[in-house]
Parts: sequence; structure tokens; C-alpha cells
Amino acid sequence: MKTKLSIYIPLFIIITLICQNNTSAFGQSVYQPYSFDFNQKFSADLYSTQTRILSSVKTNFIDDTLLKHTYDSIMNAYPGKNRLLNEHLIDTKSNGSTFYGDLLPDFEVGHDFSGSKSVWTTSLGAQIGGTIGSKFTYYASFYANRAALPDYVVDNVNATGYIPGQGMDRSPGNSIKNWDYTTFDLSYTPIKYINFTLGKDKTFIGDGYRSMMLSDFASNYPFFKLTATIGNVRYMSMYAYMDNPQQPTEPYGPTTGKWAYFQYIEWNINKRFTLGFFQNVMEAAHDADGQKQGFNPSLASPFVFLVPLDNIDNNPAKNVLGLNGKFKIFNKAIIYGQFVLNEFHAKDFYSGDGSVTNKSAYQIGLRGADLFTITGLNYLGEFNTARPYTYSSFDQTSNYSQNGQPLADPFGANFREFVGILSYSVGRFDFKAEGDYALFGLDINGLDYGQNIFEPYTSAVKQLGNYVGQGLKTNFYYAEGKVDYIVNPKYNLRVELGAMYRDEKNADGNQKTPLLLFGLKSSFREIYSDF
Repeated sequence: MKTKLSIYIPLFIIITLICQNNTSAFGQSVYQPYSFDFNQKFSADLYSTQTRILSSVKTNFIDDTLLKHTYDSIMNAYPGKNRLLNEHLIDTKSNGSTFYGDLLPDFEVGHDFSGSKSVWTTSLGAQIGGTIGSKFTYYASFYANRAALPDYVVDNVNATGYIPGQGMDRSPGNSIKNWDYTTFDLSYTPIKYINFTLGKDKTFIGDGYRSMMLSDFASNYPFFKLTATIGNVRYMSMYAYMDNPQQPTEPYGPTTGKWAYFQYIEWNINKRFTLGFFQNVMEAAHDADGQKQGFNPSLASPFVFLVPLDNIDNNPAKNVLGLNGKFKIFNKAIIYGQFVLNEFHAKDFYSGDGSVTNKSAYQIGLRGADLFTITGLNYLGEFNTARPYTYSSFDQTSNYSQNGQPLADPFGANFREFVGILSYSVGRFDFKAEGDYALFGLDINGLDYGQNIFEPYTSAVKQLGNYVGQGLKTNFYYAEGKVDYIVNPKYNLRVELGAMYRDEKNADGNQKTPLLLFGLKSSFREIYSDF
């Protein structure tokens, strides 16, 4: 036990000494839920060759001085006395502390032309947030939701028991879905180098639209997170508790809960090149005898890559390792990528024989700001792929998921995907266009071909000769366009008009979903429909 605990002693001493010996002033953090669309508005700052901003960990808090300046310019772009158009519903400041509160309407109506079906969403939420002194930041929000969803979303909900990225289905089996959605964060920053956050939220790692490491597609989860930033290096360590409520409980006790541990180290090597190292461990909350177990500290070394890719001490745990990088090819433009290993056997990896043990995924992309020197015109092109059985585990509990939803790409594994996005902001208007193509292989006759990460890889249809797209070859096409008029930038109250076309086809059938949507929306939360 002394050997296991000794690896934490140097880290604890360093943090303690910094906290005791640094008394310099620092600004308050601003809570900002991660949203790809909103994050695009910072691209010119993030990807400038004149800055060295650590951008791949989306921590939900803005503390960089340059980003705060851009954030303030967005939030205060339309000064005026009309609170409805420019301010929080409640906004107070006193004795070095702040508080704000808002009602969050989310109403949308639309038509699915494939089946002449009306779709709609009625959500009413509320949020509060603020600061206590210069060191504490807090945020909480709650939504009550009711909706008639498109058929492909209903199919996903019925299979998982959860609304994608949100909450538990409170009306299983019904065509009208009801669910709740809750977020909270409590942040403590004792000095400008260290932040502790406790909450129920999401974290995104990467510089792309998708993440092969940790995305925001799955629903919120409880967590405790340490983030340390010193100069050009940032270290993130996060403990979380996750669940697979739709999976069989055997053999690991009466629940399907699991502990998750994430580490990420990011280093700005220079103004153009940034490199990051990622590690995750998943472990069932009960052992094979059904006994409740806490998180095993031997699986959570604070030093990335010290944990091997196989099981440790025969514990029911699964590991994911990864490499993340970006390079500024010119001002305001980057190429970026990720490489993830879920299991590694050198002999099989280099043999090229399609072994089931070669569980890996990667991403490569190009994105930037101010295309054709047009301020506010952002672009992204991205390729993602994962080999069959990646992110799955030897059991149905410790796979890489939360509440029946993948923690990485929504397509799971055994897929290739191309994504292209253009967005443009001018005045109170936001425009966005997206195109997506994916190829993946579904299971056939109950045989596991490697796309469903919830099946144990021990049920693989074959040990050798595996390839991306095996099984029921399925083509996926997605196109979306929308325009938003920002009514109030403080909580992203907006009027939105959008159109979407989704087509999923294989030898068994063709599911087409053309939608036209109109709504009044609010908040910055990211809700995906491109899966």
C-alpha cells in the first residue's frame, strides 16, 4: 500500500507548496458550458500564431485573459436598457460576489416529411450562477422536458433508456417522451495555477467537432476534477461515476455502475505546436462476487502512461490511452488529430492480420477562422475512424460509455466518418451548415461485428480478418442548415430556423428523415442530432 500511495506524495507536496507560497492576485473564472457552435466564436484567438492558449480541454470555465476579453465583447455587444435583450433576468453584485439567474425557455416545432409527422419539444428550465469572492464560482441549471421526437431518436431512446446527451426517459414505451436534465458545477481556484471542480456535467477533450478521447455526446455524470496550469503545461485529473442501466448486472453485482478515471497532460511546445497525452481507466463498482468496491488507487497513477493496457491485479478494469495534437499551419488555421489505443499487442498490431485485439481509433482534421479574410467565417473538415470492438470491454459494464451512450464518437466503433462545417456570425445573426457521411457495419443475426461497444469483445464474430465496415454495411448521410437570431446573448436566447436531412441505408432498409424546424431556444448546451 505504501508503494501505491507513494506516487501521489510528490504531486501533493508540489500543490501544497504552490498554494502556500503564491499570493498573487488573479481574476475570477467565468462558467461557460461547452458548445461547439459558441466555441467557434473564439477560433480567431485560439488558433492565432500570436497566442499560446491551451485549447483542447474544454473545462467549462473561461480564465484566460484574452478569451475573457472576447467573451465580454460577445456578452456585451448590444448595450442598452432593455433587460430582455441584453441582461440576465436577475443580476446582482455586492461585496465582491456576484449572482445571476434566468428562466430558460426551449420551444421547438417542426415537421418530418418522411412520415408526415409533427415533431415538437417543450422545455422550461432555469439557471443560477455567480461567484463568491475571487476563488469560488458556481452554476446550476434544471430543465423539465416533453417532446415528440423524430423516429430515429425515439429508436435510440428506446434502446438505451436515455435521451441522447440528456436525461433518463421517464415515459418508456410511449411515443411522447418526458425527461429531466440537470447540471451543476462548484469551482474553487485557490491560486491562478490550480482549480478544483465538483459537479455533474461533461468534459470535452480535443480540438475537433468529435472527440475520440472524451466527447460531450453522453449525458452528464458526477465528477471531481483537478486542473493545474503552469506556463505552457496543463494537467487535468478527473474522477467520475458512470452507469450502464440497460446492461445485464451479472457478473459484477446488483448494479451496472462503474468508476471512471481520466488524465490529460497538454503541452504548448511553441506557438504553433501542442501535444497532449490521455489516459482513462474504467472499473466496475462491484467485483465478480457482487461486493461493492471503491476506486482502486493503483489504477489511477497521476503520471500518464504508467498504467498498462491490460488488466491490473486481475481487477475488472479497462484502459484507454491516447495522443492529441494540433499544429498551426498558418495564422488562425490548424491541423489537429488524435490517436487512441484501447488494447495493444505489438505482434498483432504490426502483423496487419485484422486481429480482434487491435482496438484503436484516430482523427485528423483542419479548422480555422476568418476564411477568405471574412471576420467570423469559421470552417472545419474532419475524418474519424475506429476499428471494430474499440471502446468495448470483456464485460458489459466497463466499456467506454455513460448511460447507454458512447463517451467518444456517437457511432461507437467499426466506422469511418467525414464531417464538414461552416459557420458565420455577424451582428445578432449566426449561420451554420454541416455535412456528414459515415460508413459503419452493424451486427447481423445477433453476431457481434464490432460496432456495438456494449457487447463484450469476447463475443467477436472472428479473431482475425476484422476490418472497418464489416457486418451489415450501412451508409449514413446527414446535412443540416440553420440560422439563429440572438435575442439575448447572456443566456443565448434566440429564434432559430433550421432544416435537416438524415439518411441511413443498408441491405435491410432505408430510413430517411427530412425535417423543417422552428423554435425559441436558450442556453449554450450542445444537443446533437447527427448520429
